[in-house]
Amino acid sequence: MMPAKTDHEARRRDVSAAVWRVLAADGFGGLTLRAVATEMGASTGLLTHYFPSKHALVKHALELAETRTRDLVPATTDLRTALAAVLPLTPEATEINRVWVSSWDAALADPELHALEKARYKRWRSRLKPLVVESQQHGDLPPGDPDDLVAGLAAFTHGLVVQALFDPRTFPRKRLLALLDSHLEALTPRRG
Repeated sequence: MMPAKTDHEARRRDVSAAVWRVLAADGFGGLTLRAVATEMGASTGLLTHYFPSKHALVKHALELAETRTRDLVPATTDLRTALAAVLPLTPEATEINRVWVSSWDAALADPELHALEKARYKRWRSRLKPLVVESQQHGDLPPGDPDDLVAGLAAFTHGLVVQALFDPRTFPRKRLLALLDSHLEALTPRRG
């Protein structure tokens, strides 16, 4: 009798879903082969077929977070919308941000993960740059080096993310958006 064929793509999706559930609940600190196997109701042996090491598992988890983040941030020509999309304004965005913040420790400690995170931030700044340049051309942002403005805006929004994750009552959705709007307004050159 032939063994039943396994749908490897379906199994990989199941594994990815379990990885995400563990990340969402316990962050990167709780991401282990055993934790994912337990979440799936499977053996660690099954899991090592897909991820031979914790490093491979963590790398896959970062890829999942990248995909979910890309799906969350709309392809837009509006700088405010792009910046607001990374804030923890919805349960899904909060979950994604919790995962990213929990990944920083692993990324700082591992050269390969560090390089991946550095490249991710570079892609994010590259995505914001044309929106900043357009805002400068419309007079909504001051003249000057758009790379500096992008870095400042990315840092500002990430600062809001961290504060909101630690103190969501003080930084609810309405206040996060108001703070973003105030920051962008403060950057707008005064027309005279």
